Amino acid sequence: MAVQLFTQKEFSSVYQKYMIPVSNNIINMILSYVKDKQKGHSPEMALDVGCGTGRYTVPLAPHFKKVLGIDTSESQINLARRCTLAENVSYMVGQAEKIPLKDASVDLVNAGLAAHWFEVDKFVHEAARVLKANGCLAVHAFHPSTEIEYGDLSGELTALMTEVWNILFEHSVKSTNHMLCQYKKIYKAVPLKDKMWITDIPVTVGMSISDIVGFIQAVYMFQAFVEKDPNGAAEFLIKTEQKFRDILGKTADSAVMNAHIKHYCILACKN
Repeated sequence: MAVQLFTQKEFSSVYQKYMIPVSNNIINMILSYVKDKQKGHSPEMALDVGCGTGRYTVPLAPHFKKVLGIDTSESQINLARRCTLAENVSYMVGQAEKIPLKDASVDLVNAGLAAHWFEVDKFVHEAARVLKANGCLAVHAFHPSTEIEYGDLSGELTALMTEVWNILFEHSVKSTNHMLCQYKKIYKAVPLKDKMWITDIPVTVGMSISDIVGFIQAVYMFQAFVEKDPNGAAEFLIKTEQKFRDILGKTADSAVMNAHIKHYCILACKN
C-alpha cells in the first residue's frame, strides 16, 4: 500500500526536507476561524492528526497551551520529535480512526495534507467526538497541479510541470481522488452542521530547479514509482531536471520561479 511509504525512514527525511512549505495563509485562516468560534475563550488543546514530521503541528504551538501530533508512522513521529523545539508540543503513534483522547477534550482538530489517507467516515466522527463545545475542525491540502510563472517562459514551464504530474499520476492510488476534487467528499462526510468548504485558495511558493526536483521526490507517487521501477524513476528525475534547464537556459542555476498551487480547506465547528 502507498501509505506504507510513509513508514520508511528515508522517505520521512525526504518529505521533511522537500515537501512544499506550510502555507501561512492556511494557518492564519484556521486560527482566525478558531478565534471567532471560541468567542473569547482561550483555546487550550490542539490535536494534529496525521501530523507526519510535524510540519503543521509546530505552527500551532504558539496559539495553544498544548499541542499533540499523532500519526501511524513511527518513522515520521521520531523525526517530528527531533525537529520540534517547542516544549508544549508532544507526539505519539496513533490512528485517525481511533483517536487516543477522551470525549470533548480538544479545542482544535487539524489534519493537513493527510485526510485523504484516512478512513474518512471514521475519522470525521472521531474528530467530532473529541471536540469540546465550540471546538473546531480544520482539514486541508493542496491540489496536485502546479502553474509555474517565470517571465515569458511560464507557458513552457507550466506545460512541463503538467507533464510531470501526469507521469506521477500513473503511480497514484484511489485516495488521490479526494485531492483532485478538493476534498468535496470529505466535506460532505463531516457530521457537523456548522461547516464551510473553501476551494482554490491561491498560494505562491518561490522555487528553484533543485526545489522542484526535491518536491517531486517528496510526493508519494514518485516514491511508489521508485519502488516499482528504480531505474525508470531515477531516469525520469534526471530528464525532468534537464528539461527545466533546457527551458531556462543561462538562468537555470539562478532562476527562482513562482509556483502557484491551489490549496483548499474544510472548517467546521461543534455547536
